[in-house]
Amino acid sequence: MFAVIKTGGRQFRVVPNDVLEIGKITGDVGTIVQLGEVMVVGGDTPTLGAPFIAGASVAAEVLDHKRGPKVIAFKKRRRKNSKRKRGYRDEITVIRVTEILTDGKSPSVGPRPKKEKKVEAAPADGDAPAKKAPAKKAAAPKTAAKKAAPKA
Repeated sequence: MFAVIKTGGRQFRVVPNDVLEIGKITGDVGTIVQLGEVMVVGGDTPTLGAPFIAGASVAAEVLDHKRGPKVIAFKKRRRKNSKRKRGYRDEITVIRVTEILTDGKSPSVGPRPKKEKKVEAAPADGDAPAKKAPAKKAAAPKTAAKKAAPKA
């Protein structure tokens, strides 16, 4: 099953577990948000909206808020000694689509649990030998001093 959603003036074709970068939306990292502007729900019997499907939504988990790449707008008017350089970076929200909902249902899947970092146990004092610091390399021999020969 797939859906076509509209957010931030752009349209996206999504399926569950898709990861998208969309324009910034409200929602804390790790929460589930519902995107309500669904234009098409596909599958065995596709449903088209005019322009949107009533009661359909897409549930997505907010993964991150970040900024996009820098875009430079440079304008130069030749022979006029005039130029302008401006730049900006878009605000982006990274989301993962969890499910496609129809008939006004609410999301049943919650946010994924975060993976915990593995912490290795420190060895006891007598179990493992302590690691030695790496030995310093010997200094390279210096080149022989140039012999000063008197010039005639």
